[in-house]
Amino acid sequence: MRFSEERILYLARESLVRIRDERLAEIGNFPLALRQARDIIAQWAEKGDEIDAAVRRKITSIKRGIVEGSAEWNLLYRRYRDEELRKRGIVR
Repeated sequence: MRFSEERILYLARESLVRIRDERLAEIGNFPLALRQARDIIAQWAEKGDEIDAAVRRKITSIKRGIVEGSAEWNLLYRRYRDEELRKRGIVR
């Protein structure tokens, strides 16, 4: 999923504000924390795009041509996505 720079910055800022307001952590240098959070969210989104592309390649490589949006396509997408997440160590 492609996020604009504005969306990434918004998500980073809102996350930090909530963390601060709920007293989950003290944020001594908010601008530095914001830059770091923005980088983390951008990396996370990029990994999601890579995983999505890999899953779509797997599905399109199936000979019988599965139509995107069908129940079978959705099932395979979830299965292959879970495999990719496990393979990359993102989930267990």
